[in-house]
Amino acid sequence: MMLRIGMLTSGGDCQALNATMRGVVKGLSNSVDELEVYGFDDGYKGLIYGKYRMLTSRDFSGILTQGGTILGTSRQPFKLMREPDAKGLDKVAAMKQTYYKLCLDCLVILGGNGTQKTANLLREEGLNVIHLPKTIDNDIFGTDMTFGFQSAVNIATDAIDCIHTTASSHGRVFIVEIMGHKVGSLTLHAGVAGGADIILIPEIPYDIKKVVSAINRRSKAGKRFTILAVAEGAISKEDAQLSKKEYKAKLAARAKKYPSVSYEIAAQITEMSGMEVRVTVPGHTQRGGSPCAYDRVLSTRIGAGAAESILDQEYGVMIGIVDGKIKRIPLEECAGKLKMVSPKDQTVKAAKQIGISFGD
Repeated sequence: MMLRIGMLTSGGDCQALNATMRGVVKGLSNSVDELEVYGFDDGYKGLIYGKYRMLTSRDFSGILTQGGTILGTSRQPFKLMREPDAKGLDKVAAMKQTYYKLCLDCLVILGGNGTQKTANLLREEGLNVIHLPKTIDNDIFGTDMTFGFQSAVNIATDAIDCIHTTASSHGRVFIVEIMGHKVGSLTLHAGVAGGADIILIPEIPYDIKKVVSAINRRSKAGKRFTILAVAEGAISKEDAQLSKKEYKAKLAARAKKYPSVSYEIAAQITEMSGMEVRVTVPGHTQRGGSPCAYDRVLSTRIGAGAAESILDQEYGVMIGIVDGKIKRIPLEECAGKLKMVSPKDQTVKAAKQIGISFGD
């Protein structure tokens, strides 16, 4: 049996992209007589402009522990996919042309929400696609877990751990800003794991007065410091009432004064309490480095699951994990949907039970 597959990694990078691709290729190599793997450079860009290379088993050897992506990646916004490029090229037609030119049996696409929407578009256009859920945000609908998430939780937790010692030495308020614009899973898990006292996430708008009163309570109880884990997309109750347009204008105005929401919160805490506040932003370190052991196992399972789906000729699906089992979820059921943190989530409930404030 002869198989030709294409692979690309799109959107932001993260740990375990390489581990997942390795799982797919090894899973297929052990089941078919001949396998041709075409890797597209820099995500959908490579598919659009026909930039690819044939990969061999050597390319997938020794990459289980390697972060980033051997194929490179780029962001190609879904909303612009049906718009011609600067030279008038029809991107969708160009992607289809590359696919058919290489006589691919299937295109394996690794990426997050935007990537998944384009994967679904290609499915609608008649291509055989399989999507593998990658993101440090764990916000992809239809799967309990995305690869990259646990590795990022570990790094963000380490950042909070390191702040604990300096915070206790100086008796200050510290804010650790965690990645996540729309969804707070990463901040929630790292905040709980790192022993943060206050966690602010986009799904639970905060009242700055309640945040300050939580800090004051700790001071009165003789605690020398307070640590806040704040998501990039944390939002106040006032701002949550604004329309999309008004909020966008508010963010533009804030950007002229503060680098991010954490610095605005820091200024408000100082103004209302007189306390010194320091902000730490681990930033892209959360997406870097080697995948943790959990992600290596998850990626291998998802990659092997993709190989099995290709062998079964079941396309147009995302390979996710549901209740601990690998599942094939139809793309039309999950594309374009965000998995948010519910304010009634058991982890949120447990955090509140042990005294963590969400500023609500």
